[in-house]
Amino acid sequence: MTKTLLDYYRVPLELQPLASTADPSGDAGFFQFGADAICFGRCKSGVSAKVDGSPLPDASKDIRASAAGMQLPCDISEAIDNLRRERYLAAPEAGNQRWMNNALVREAYYVLRGMLPTSFRHSLQRRYLSDWKELKFPRWPVEFAVDALHEAQLRLSMEASGMQKVPFIWFWPDGAPSCLILTHDVETKAGRDFTPTLMDMDADHGLRASFQVIPEERYEVPADYLQEIRARGFEVNVHDLNHDGRLFQERQEFLRRAGKINEYVKKFGARGFRAGAMYHNADWYDAFEFSYDMSIANVAHMEPQRGGCCTVMPFFIGDIVELPLTATQDYSLLHMLQMETIDLWKQQISLLKRRNGLISFVSHPDYLIDKKNRAIYVALLSYIQETVSREKIWAPLPGEVDRWWRARSQMRLVRKGSEWEIEGPERSRACVAYAVIADGRLACEIERASVRA
Repeated sequence: MTKTLLDYYRVPLELQPLASTADPSGDAGFFQFGADAICFGRCKSGVSAKVDGSPLPDASKDIRASAAGMQLPCDISEAIDNLRRERYLAAPEAGNQRWMNNALVREAYYVLRGMLPTSFRHSLQRRYLSDWKELKFPRWPVEFAVDALHEAQLRLSMEASGMQKVPFIWFWPDGAPSCLILTHDVETKAGRDFTPTLMDMDADHGLRASFQVIPEERYEVPADYLQEIRARGFEVNVHDLNHDGRLFQERQEFLRRAGKINEYVKKFGARGFRAGAMYHNADWYDAFEFSYDMSIANVAHMEPQRGGCCTVMPFFIGDIVELPLTATQDYSLLHMLQMETIDLWKQQISLLKRRNGLISFVSHPDYLIDKKNRAIYVALLSYIQETVSREKIWAPLPGEVDRWWRARSQMRLVRKGSEWEIEGPERSRACVAYAVIADGRLACEIERASVRA
């Protein structure tokens, strides 16, 4: 069984159901694996240079049974890694060849940004992102390709070895069906000063959040401001260095800035990070010393840097836990899409719950000062409060998710007689679940309670 699959499900090491993989060659491109997953990688079934709405080569139709098990025309683990690391962005359909990616253009924009009227800036951004509906991949409003590939990989492994039921360590503590986190990026002095009010709003609904603060240039970050956030049970993280859009533009300058970010992480006592405007380059993360990152969206149609990691679960980038953003930013909903209801957020929550995924939000105190926007956010909080309470969703701080995911990565299932037990850190909160094949699909059962994977 591949390490990718072991890390995702935490199945017992002694169980080694395996669907063998052919050694694909040739150029990487897009292909399908069944109806639920668009992939990017090498595949003997064929690949397409872009996703244009027409049918893609389907690798699942070329699975062959042999004495060694099942032969696959592609490497599913390679496809998963390509999606998480957004390696498909090199393809022509990816939408990453945009004027904002030009270093000079981006620098000019951020220099002029503070002098542009807010209404003009919003109009410019809407025009820049106006083609978002034309993007076929990742699929809006939530993309599950990585999660569907994990399910397919486990199901094929079970079928190859004749297993009908395989134990694994459930994704969330105490058998929670899903996980929900709130995060707030503080972009201006006005937003900083609105922080206590926003904490009141969250706390009034029984919720806590992390506040990502910008260390340099935008505003002062007094020690008593950080202390107040923590004293009220909230969390402090670092938000870029100065939010000028240039963190990942050039390697040497990035390394200089990463060093300063690491210093602020220690100074602020922070564990997490989010880059300005969600810019990121996962291949450079080895320079960072924080514990977790929140800079990669599940679907990034509404972000300056297009793409998306295509999963609704945390995952490791080296030693850093990535907590993907799985719900649309408040800025995008309020100013780009100009919506006045929480219907899109409700839809995303519903979709994420079905996959037992991480439901993660980012909102900005800077935008919630406006009373109309604030009313929309309060409506979201009320809906979240009701949903979390009714469905027993785990609603921790992001740092608690980071600790859990690290602990889960060190757990293992061991057989004790006819039963399976979990060993490792935090095992008292972990649950044994079972993957079962039902009607040709993978389903999951937790302690006699059935949930959909």
